[in-house]
Amino acid sequence: MLRGRSLSVTSLSGLPQWEVDILPVEDLLLFEVAWEVTNKVGGIYTVIQTKAKTTADEWGDNYFLIGPYFEHNMKTQVEKCEPINEAVRKAVDSMNKHGCQVHFGRWLIEGSPYVVLFDIGYSAWNLDRWKGDLWEACSVGIPYHDREANDMLIFGSLTAWFLKEVTDHADGKHVIAQFHEWQSGTGLILSRARKLPIATIFTTHATLLGRYLCAANIDFYNHLDKFNIDKEAGERQIYHRYCMERASVHCAHVFTTVSEITAIEAEHMLKRKPDVVTPNGLNVKKFSAVHEFQNLHAMYKARIQDFVRGHFYGHLDFDLEKTLFLFIAGRYEFSNKGADIFLESLSRLNFLLRMHKSDVTVVVFFIMPAKTNNFNVETLKGQAVRKQLWDIAQSVKEKFGKKLYDALLRGEIPDINNILDRDDLTIMKRAIFSTQRHSLPPVTTHNMIEDSTDPILSTIRRIGLFNSRTDRVKVILHPEFLSSTSPLLPMDYEEFVRGCHLGVFPSYYEPWGYTPAECTVMGIPSVTTNLSGFGCFMQEHVADPTAYGIYIVDRRFRSPDDSCNQLTQFLYGFCKQSRRQRIIQRNRTERLSDLLDWRYLGRYYQHARHLTLSKAFPDKFHMEPISPPTTEGFKYPRPSSVPPSPSGSQVSSPQSSDVEDDEDERYDEEEEAERDRLNIKSPFSPGHVPRGKKKLHGEYKN
Repeated sequence: MLRGRSLSVTSLSGLPQWEVDILPVEDLLLFEVAWEVTNKVGGIYTVIQTKAKTTADEWGDNYFLIGPYFEHNMKTQVEKCEPINEAVRKAVDSMNKHGCQVHFGRWLIEGSPYVVLFDIGYSAWNLDRWKGDLWEACSVGIPYHDREANDMLIFGSLTAWFLKEVTDHADGKHVIAQFHEWQSGTGLILSRARKLPIATIFTTHATLLGRYLCAANIDFYNHLDKFNIDKEAGERQIYHRYCMERASVHCAHVFTTVSEITAIEAEHMLKRKPDVVTPNGLNVKKFSAVHEFQNLHAMYKARIQDFVRGHFYGHLDFDLEKTLFLFIAGRYEFSNKGADIFLESLSRLNFLLRMHKSDVTVVVFFIMPAKTNNFNVETLKGQAVRKQLWDIAQSVKEKFGKKLYDALLRGEIPDINNILDRDDLTIMKRAIFSTQRHSLPPVTTHNMIEDSTDPILSTIRRIGLFNSRTDRVKVILHPEFLSSTSPLLPMDYEEFVRGCHLGVFPSYYEPWGYTPAECTVMGIPSVTTNLSGFGCFMQEHVADPTAYGIYIVDRRFRSPDDSCNQLTQFLYGFCKQSRRQRIIQRNRTERLSDLLDWRYLGRYYQHARHLTLSKAFPDKFHMEPISPPTTEGFKYPRPSSVPPSPSGSQVSSPQSSDVEDDEDERYDEEEEAERDRLNIKSPFSPGHVPRGKKKLHGEYKN
C-alpha cells in the first residue's frame, strides 16, 4: 500500500503554516493530454506551456505531455530524443511497429518536458473502426463531414492505445492522466471503457455550449437553469461534440475547471459539479532591478508614441506626454470579449473629456485579428512621413550643431537668426507642407475584407469616433496579431502591453482571462469583469482591487447600460490620475504577480492529483482526506495610503499639487511592498484545521 508523506512548512514566525501530502512521484507516471501541446491555438497552450516548468520540477522524468504532431512545430519546438522510461519506450516502439507514427522528444520551453506526439493523418485509415469503438463505448456517433471531430477521435484513440501500452509495461508504477478540453476527451472515454488501470482527471477551460450561447447574445447567466441543453446543442449542430464533452466529464475520476464562474456554468451545462477549481497561473519572472518594469514601460511607451506620431500626422494637435494608451486584445469575439460595451463606454468617455475640457487624450488600440487584404496605404504613408521628418530634423540638427560648435570655438555667441540659412528654412517649410492632410487619420491600419459588416467598424460609424480633432478619444483597429517584424508597428505583444497604460477586457464570457493576468505580472493595470475567472479570483483575494490596478466591472448583477456606465467611470477616473498616481498604481499591480505564479497555483493541481489517486486506487493508494487549498478568511489588505485607490476620492477637476504632496507623506512604497510580500504567504497557507472544526471568518488573517 502506497502512502503520501506529510510535509510541514514553517513560516517566518516559526509556526507551522500548512500541511500538505507529498506524492511519492518515483512510484507514479503523470501524463497530460491536450490538443495544444506544442500547437498554439488558444489559451490552453499558455496554461500548459507556463505550467510545464513547475510540474517538471516536481515530477522530473516521470512527467510527459501528449499532443498532435505537426511537422513545422516539431522542427522549431521539439528536440528529438529516446525515452528513458522503459514503459514509455516500449509503448512508442510497439505503436510504431503497428502502423502508427509516434514522435518523442523534449519540448524546448522552460522545464524542457518530455512530449509524445501522434501523427493524426498517418493513422486516419483507422477512423471507421475507431468510430465503431466510440459508439460501443458511449453511443456517440460523429458525422463524416465534421473533420475537426474526426481528428479528435483519431487523437483520442491513439492516446488510449498509448496509455494501454504504458500500463502493460508500467512495472508496478501507477499512472495519472489529465485530459484538457473535449478535444482530448475521447482518449479518456475509451480508456475508461477499456478499464485501463489509470487515474483520470478531466479539465474543462470553457464549456462548448456556453461559448456558443454567449456568442448569440443570450442572457446566459440569468438563464443557466432554464436551457434545454440537448435542444440548444442540436440547433447549433454540435450535439455530437457536446456528447463527447459530457461523456468525458462523467467518465473522469476527478473533474476540474479553471474558475468559480465556470464551475457554476459546468454544473448546469455538463450536469456535474467540479471536484476542484484549478486557477490558471503564469511562470512569473522577477527582474533583478526593483523598478525594472517601470523602465520597460517608459521605453516601450516611446515606441508606441512614434507610431502615433506617424498615424496622426497632420492632426497631431494633442500632447503625447498627456496621452494615455489603452488596448483590448484577443480573439475577435465581439460580444464575448466585451468589445461592444467597450466601444459604447469610449463614446461616453469622449463626451466627458470634451465636456470637462480635459487636456488628456486617449488612444485606444483594438488588437483583434480579422480578414484583411493588406496594410492600409494611408497608414503606411503616415509612418513614411514620420520617418522623413525625423531624417530632416536630424540633418538640420547636425548642421546646426556644427555651426554652433565652430562659433563656440571662436569664443562667440552665435546669432540664432543667422545660424539657420535660407536652404534650411526652405527644407523645413517643405517638410511642414508635406504633413498637410485632407482626410482624417484612418480608424483601421489594414484594408478590411468585410468592411461594411465588421462589428467594430459598424459600431464606430454609429457612435461617430472618427479620430477628428475635437475627439479626445482616438480609435485604432489593428486587425492582426502584433509582430516585431511588422513594417507598421514593429513590437511583440509583450513589448506593446508594457508600453500601454491600461488593458481593458470587459468580457461577458471569459472562463479565466489570460490577457488581464499578463498585464498584472507586467505591472500594467487592467479592467476585467466579475464574469471572468480572473476577475472573480481577484475579488476573492484582494480587499480593494481598484487600489491595485484591477478594475472589476459588474456584468453579472447589473444591466448592460449600468455596466457600461461603471466602465466609463473607471476609464474617466483613470484619465484623471496624475503621472505619480499611475506610477504608484503600477507598483501595486506588479506586486500582485505572486498571486498568479504557478509556484503557488500549482498546488490546486497537486490537490486534484491527490484526489484522483484516492478515487482510482482506493485499495492501493491510501491518503488521509485533505481539503483543497483555500483563501477563506484572507484578502490582500487595502493599501494604507489615502485615498484607498488613486482615483477613489478625486473630484472632477485635476488634483492640485499640494494634495499630491500630502499623499507623499502617507505613502511609503517600500513599507507597503514589504507587507505585501509577507501577505502573499497567507492565501495558500490556511493552517491545519482539525476535522469537524469550522474556520471562523478572519481566523487566518495576518
